[in-house]
Amino acid sequence: MEWYQYLAAFFAGFFLANVVPHFVKGICGDKFPTPFAKPPGKGLSSPLVNVIWALFNMVIGYLLFKSGQVASGSLPALIVFFIGIAACGIMLSIHFQEKHKE
Repeated sequence: MEWYQYLAAFFAGFFLANVVPHFVKGICGDKFPTPFAKPPGKGLSSPLVNVIWALFNMVIGYLLFKSGQVASGSLPALIVFFIGIAACGIMLSIHFQEKHKE
């Protein structure tokens, strides 16, 4: 595999992990921060915006998943994919731990 396929696998994991909170909050009818809120990433966006943002992340994640050849059976690509999921999860958990304290 080429270096850019590993990069695609990493960001596939990152984008696909980001689908979960936005989609769940959106379909539950809850407001949740998105890049479109004011201030970006801190203010709350509507449930509809969250579902649309989740679907956008899903499309980008899927395209990166395919170009990163994660499903090809390459163990290194799969490991990098899961590192992307972990990186997104850890980053977002740190970022959003303060959202209810403001």
